[in-house]
Amino acid sequence: MEISKKKGRSQRDMIAYTTSKRALDVVLSLCALVGLSPIILAVFLVDRFGENKGPVFYKQVRIGYRGTPFKIIKFRSMIVDADKRLRANPVLYAEYKKNNYKLPEGKDPRVTKFGGFLRKTSLDEIPQFINVLKGEMSLIGPRPVVSEELSEYGDRQTEFLSVKPGAMGYWQATGRSNIGYPERCDIELYYVEHQSIIFDIKIFFKNIISIFKSDGAF
Repeated sequence: MEISKKKGRSQRDMIAYTTSKRALDVVLSLCALVGLSPIILAVFLVDRFGENKGPVFYKQVRIGYRGTPFKIIKFRSMIVDADKRLRANPVLYAEYKKNNYKLPEGKDPRVTKFGGFLRKTSLDEIPQFINVLKGEMSLIGPRPVVSEELSEYGDRQTEFLSVKPGAMGYWQATGRSNIGYPERCDIELYYVEHQSIIFDIKIFFKNIISIFKSDGAF
């Protein structure tokens, strides 16, 4: 993660913050993957049989730290070749862009029944702990966006990309898909300007509460 001064903090403070944050990312991600291994196995088995049969994981190119593309990993919640089918349907793709790069709840024909359950419970996000271990993401940070979304940040794209994207973030803790652009930009950039271990801990627990309440999850 880039070392830069934020809100008057010294470079030494930022080094301490980023070092401790990376250590927590590794330890907590390993614990999560081990602890959630029964769920991972269950999803694997469901995806081996029946109408949901297909790849267990879904990978999509997102824009990460300093503009570096990477493949975010999720449990597949859609039909096979969902992205190709979306772009091949002009009406559906227009609706996708209009609705903040996500189709409205209950209106995405690509989502499977099991996938809908994974999304509602946020279980589809579990494989992102792998992205965190690889250093492509952090546990806490702005949500990684697809390339088309970067335009929403205007002349503040560099600032937005100055930190690693997160599996959990302030936008998710605030309302997730219930909050669209341009308000989402303000929320994500607020985190970039005020990031700290204390703020990260608050965001973590707010995200846990949002997951149990299923706020904005679809």
